[in-house]
Amino acid sequence: MPISEMQLTKRQLLGGVAAATATLAVFSSAHAAVEVPQPDGEVDMAAVLKPGPLPEMVLGKEDAPVTIVEYMSMTCPHCAHFHTTTFDAIRKKYVDTGKVRFMIREFPFDPRAAAAFMLARCNPQKPEEMSTPEQYFAMVSMLFKQQQTWAAADDGRAALLQMAKLAGFTEDSFTKCLTNQKLLDEVNATRERGSKEFGVNATPTFLINGKRFSGDMTVDTMSALIDSLL
Repeated sequence: MPISEMQLTKRQLLGGVAAATATLAVFSSAHAAVEVPQPDGEVDMAAVLKPGPLPEMVLGKEDAPVTIVEYMSMTCPHCAHFHTTTFDAIRKKYVDTGKVRFMIREFPFDPRAAAAFMLARCNPQKPEEMSTPEQYFAMVSMLFKQQQTWAAADDGRAALLQMAKLAGFTEDSFTKCLTNQKLLDEVNATRERGSKEFGVNATPTFLINGKRFSGDMTVDTMSALIDSLL
């Protein structure tokens, strides 16, 4: 049940109790009921954080007590669901407050996902240069919100070009980005490293403080997990 509905129910039950008190009580009750997810394996976090083929796309303080590394595919519906329903809340609650350092790594399952990652990696105005983390995360967010528009389109190139133009690409910079063989090789190498070294075989997969978790998470579930590590 969404928190908004639970708040309404609580206010009806408590009658004259102040709304703020009811909200706090419901939030605490809901949060306490959420179980901390169990990992499906362990990883050497020092090895995970060693530099890979591409510059890290990371948000948050370097000395944050919790580090989250997400391996994802741009055509994965579960990844899209996480980024459209959970990520922004986690970023505001934990990343922006210095508690979590959040990193994305590419794990494309198909050529269209690889192309989407390449576009996120390229500076729209200067495709020979890498994007900044802020540009990268913004592009990833936009592509996930519009995933149904381009991921299953009959003409994948035309659909991705339309998306890219919304991010400031021209047709020329779009083409230069997607014909960068070195970048494609590095995206694929990032996927291979995740698979061979850290046991990633599904998306999304989260490597969190030495533990591996597979699958989408709600805001409450990821919050419970993060809180257990603080």
